[in-house]
Amino acid sequence: MTLQTLDSALVSPLYQAWQSLRAEQPRLRARDAAERLSVSEAELTASRLGVDAVRLRPEWASLLPALGELGYIMALTRNEHCVHERKGYYREVSVMANGQLGLVVSADIDLRLFMGGWSSVFAVAEETSRGTQRSIQIFDRQGVAVHKVFLTDDSQLSAWEPLVERFRTEEQSAELDLQPQPESALIKPDAEIEVEALREGWAALKDTHHFFALLKKHGAARTQALRLAGSQWAEPLDTSELPRLLQAAGERQVPIMVFVGNRHCIQIHSGTVSNLKRLDTWFNVLDPEFNLHLQTAGVTELWRVRKPSSDGVITSWEAFDADGELVVQLFGARKPGIAEREDWRALAEGVPSL
Repeated sequence: MTLQTLDSALVSPLYQAWQSLRAEQPRLRARDAAERLSVSEAELTASRLGVDAVRLRPEWASLLPALGELGYIMALTRNEHCVHERKGYYREVSVMANGQLGLVVSADIDLRLFMGGWSSVFAVAEETSRGTQRSIQIFDRQGVAVHKVFLTDDSQLSAWEPLVERFRTEEQSAELDLQPQPESALIKPDAEIEVEALREGWAALKDTHHFFALLKKHGAARTQALRLAGSQWAEPLDTSELPRLLQAAGERQVPIMVFVGNRHCIQIHSGTVSNLKRLDTWFNVLDPEFNLHLQTAGVTELWRVRKPSSDGVITSWEAFDADGELVVQLFGARKPGIAEREDWRALAEGVPSL
């Protein structure tokens, strides 16, 4: 269905304003259009109801496993400065009994889901110059996109309509119960952090997944903890080194793990990178199954971080924006119970600190 086949009286003013904007700037993405129109991306997507979008029931425990029926898809997760796109199959999906946490742990689609803030979900079938682009789009309570799943040329197209009909809401309402952004926790002054206790807790870590609990225990922001940990555990790096590390990993074909996330979803690529290109202020990985789009101007801090574990020291590079939000994390590819790769450690440690 296209706009031309609809009675203009039935099309929302917001949708009409969006189409006027698209006529002027055909390549403008929905996220950017929403910002131009002073609405959330969820509101913009809801304005498409009756045109090319269907609102679905946010029944995550049944909807997420059902995405496996779509076959080979592209999963997209992003934050303000980095977009992570990974192709593969939605398999091995689990949602905890409390409905707040979930995992997708297939070999290609690897996600950590924090669903307490998830709110609305839509199926979109948009007509483009390259044909119909079908996607499932999930938004949080602020109307910000959390996670999207796009069909590819190799997806099971026959599964699309049955899935949409199965989860379609009875009332196709564009009304969203949007809530203001929760206030960030107050950051303690450095003088109020028990630095020695923080360092002792850091040195006693047995699992990198326990790092967040360590920060919470001491009331420390992440970048604050990196500053206070001491050079044994964390060292600042020149931000210009981040693309160089990716290039070096590509040239040497060192398998890496690339973590990109937002408050509600973290997406992980494990493997090598090959086709790396810079375009203006964007640094890109453009491989057949993995794309990364990094807005390098958004990275204001870069740290080399070492965390002890039962498998030995685990080294990562962590990039942050001006608000102290994590933009991207890089590790050497590994599984629990296996020590860190020596080729990754040589790369990660080969750059002098500031």
